[in-house]
Amino acid sequence: MLPDADDLPELLLDLAVPHEDINALVALRSRVAGDPGALRLLQECVEELFRGPEGTGHPPHLAELFDAAPAGLSGTFAVYVFLAAVPRTLARHRERGVPPEISRRTLADLGRQIAVHRRRHGTTGVNARCWLVRHFRGELFQLGRLQFERARLGQRTAPVLAAAGLDAVPGTPCLNLHIPDFHGPLTPSACDRSLALAREFFARHFPEERPVAALCHSWLLDPQLKQYLPAASNIVRFQERFRIAREDTEPSDTEPVQFVFGDPGLPVAELPRRTSVERAVGDHLRAGGHWYIGHGWFPFRTAPTLAD
Repeated sequence: MLPDADDLPELLLDLAVPHEDINALVALRSRVAGDPGALRLLQECVEELFRGPEGTGHPPHLAELFDAAPAGLSGTFAVYVFLAAVPRTLARHRERGVPPEISRRTLADLGRQIAVHRRRHGTTGVNARCWLVRHFRGELFQLGRLQFERARLGQRTAPVLAAAGLDAVPGTPCLNLHIPDFHGPLTPSACDRSLALAREFFARHFPEERPVAALCHSWLLDPQLKQYLPAASNIVRFQERFRIAREDTEPSDTEPVQFVFGDPGLPVAELPRRTSVERAVGDHLRAGGHWYIGHGWFPFRTAPTLAD
């Protein structure tokens, strides 16, 4: 199931794996290929990755299988699972007519998560292993600045959308919107372009699903950010696209620390203040405040635009 050792560097580069991690991953391939138990686990992981219905927003959770990797491979085993899954992933994409450049940019999130791991730990590994299952199942796509995940409305969100006049019940198709790191500023024009691409993409490649709304669950939607950032800032203008779906009461203070500073475990007292967002996140926590995950939505077929 694994790519040949001579072909592996090129595949890793195609997946945007950082150059400094390629030699280590090529070297470790022989340990996976030479261990019958590791190969059986690899096969089981790939089968589990593709198990079950698509587009539910709840893909299989492979954490326990990833954790069963042999000693010395625990930090990187998921990489080989995703490498082994690539042919089936691309076959799913081809069945839907997904252009190769969209496949490439979508699966490049593997390299992004390896870069995040190195930034945080200084070693070769992969961050957010279970998050990447969505990409390799063919359920999430990078379309310009944003990522869009095929999903279904749940018991809490569907009534909110129905009350706003949408034809929405639990199980109605929707899209979960995600904001990847290492992809430049979140400008209104870049978001408008992504939304235009998404409306065309899903109408063409998944015409039967007809998502009614785009949903976003992120600390970037915490309305407290408006107390610290200018009204014309990219984050505030991003927030203005959304209607509130619900409000959390449980703090999620490590979320902004993780995404802004790269490590959720950094001491709050030592958080840098170099940018307006860094100052907002750190100053709010140092003052005894908390950050919360915001839950927003907007009608997908008439998504608001905020281009300059």
